[in-house]
Amino acid sequence: MARILAIDYGTKRTGIAVTDPLQIIASPLETIPTADLFDFLADYLAREEVEAIVIGEPLHADGQPAQIHHFVIGVVRKLRKAYPDLEVELWDERFTSEDARKIILQSGAKKKKRRDKSLVDQVSASLILSDYMESKRTN
Repeated sequence: MARILAIDYGTKRTGIAVTDPLQIIASPLETIPTADLFDFLADYLAREEVEAIVIGEPLHADGQPAQIHHFVIGVVRKLRKAYPDLEVELWDERFTSEDARKIILQSGAKKKKRRDKSLVDQVSASLILSDYMESKRTN
């Protein structure tokens, strides 16, 4: 089997998470500058077999698109054009950053680590991926 990769897109930083090859566990991979996203993906996809990319869809609590929604749609279009053989799917990311902060706090991380926004981005991407995987298992 191939991996599934998740993206928590931000205007400055983007969190990346990935499954293991058997698609059992979602793990944070890294946080990269958003400007480097497509270079990172090209390098990663050249090294690893990936069958799908899941991108967090930024929505407000009421379901309305968030301010950066149009950027994410642009990334989705660009990915689908660049990698037509990959499934590229939007996934509701409401509350993932908030949940990521709670998880980091509960992990007992030191104050300095809890303030690390790049860690929040990675954990958020991992939560997006976990939720996506869980929905696929129940369908």
